[in-house]
Amino acid sequence: MADRHMNYRDRALSLTKALGIARARDFKAAGIPLVFLKRMTEAGELTRLGRGLYQDPERAGEDVAHDLAEAARLVPAGVISLVSALRHHGLTTQLPHAVWMTIPHKARTPAAQGLRLEIVRATGEVLTAGIEHAEIEGVSVPIYGAAKTVADCFKHRRHVGEDVAIEALQDVLRQRKATASELMKYAAIDRVADRMAPYIKAMQ
Repeated sequence: MADRHMNYRDRALSLTKALGIARARDFKAAGIPLVFLKRMTEAGELTRLGRGLYQDPERAGEDVAHDLAEAARLVPAGVISLVSALRHHGLTTQLPHAVWMTIPHKARTPAAQGLRLEIVRATGEVLTAGIEHAEIEGVSVPIYGAAKTVADCFKHRRHVGEDVAIEALQDVLRQRKATASELMKYAAIDRVADRMAPYIKAMQ
């Protein structure tokens, strides 16, 4: 019995190390009883981030990057976007009060306990274009690239503030994290080319 418990423990630790942040369903698929996770959490061998989310205590953190990793595991169909993506790319001085994510238009609104989410919805190329992956705490986090993020901020300027979108456009050009042609490519996809073009022209 003790050997079997040790086997569960080793498998659970291997799983959390491999995934960065593991969901209850991941443990279940690996044949690890969920009741065993409670014992490991109480023993300090796992950190429970929220309902059904666990992490290796050595990797648990309270910073912004950690929240992105947690959100990516919690909402597998989502992509980190808008202010959270700006922060990741170093294109805003704002500290997001929540993790901004874009999800498919018909996807169910995620229930995130202990993690604040700001959700926007998209379809087609607006959803799929410009996605990159960042490795954070062992989790592959889908996140929009710099040029797509700036275009998205103009598209959702009522949500994030037009001043935030303009500041991000200035920064992305000044820091050379995107070219004018890249910005206009995503502006066309987001149908904000007419709005962004005069700003881009003035800033060059």
